[in-house]
Amino acid sequence: MKTILKIADAAAAVPTISLAAATVASAQMTMPEACKSETAASGTMQMPSGDMGQMAEHQKAMMEGMRETEPAMMQGMMAKDPDVAFVCGMIAHHTAAINMSEVELKYGDDQQAKSMAEKIIEAQKKEIEEMTNWVKEHAK
Repeated sequence: MKTILKIADAAAAVPTISLAAATVASAQMTMPEACKSETAASGTMQMPSGDMGQMAEHQKAMMEGMRETEPAMMQGMMAKDPDVAFVCGMIAHHTAAINMSEVELKYGDDQQAKSMAEKIIEAQKKEIEEMTNWVKEHAK
């Protein structure tokens, strides 16, 4: 994905976590039933570590986009200053949203979904720029 920021390079050494940690957060978030797979509903959903051969191309692309941004998100959230941790984590989080949106534009068929993806890309890029400038001004 072209939109990965330099922050991802700096975070490459940070170990990644599985989505099992997201189970706690997912208990607080209600997803539509259509968004849940059998594996995710059982609480065992994890990022594939190796062979993604059985996935469709759009699934592989989405997983790769998440894998590229996860280390940067984890590293960003480890900043000692809570404001910096929030903003740095959000930069990577927004980058993941852009990656997913680009996958929708490439593989999706529904015009309304593609329109949402275009809006997300535009908004998230603007917010990434604002947050990056904020970090440059406020991080100590």
